[in-house]
Amino acid sequence: MNDFDIGTMVREELSNIAPEADLATIDPAADLREALDIDSMDLLNFVTAIHQRLGIDIPEIDYPKLATLSSMIAYLKKKRDSVGG
Repeated sequence: MNDFDIGTMVREELSNIAPEADLATIDPAADLREALDIDSMDLLNFVTAIHQRLGIDIPEIDYPKLATLSSMIAYLKKKRDSVGG
């Protein structure tokens, strides 16, 4: 799974929790919680969806690594690569 595939999957899941957001216009370096106006419950729902799709466990201590689209994709790719995906 490459950066593009992960980015596509991330955008799909983000659109599920913030359907009104235009993800195509989100700055990859912008804080997603602010840009998408999502709360901690939305983030938890997102993390759960990622786990279901990729089988990646994301510990709460790593949530800050999911702050931006760029950092989220890099984190997920690294985690996916480390589990042999």
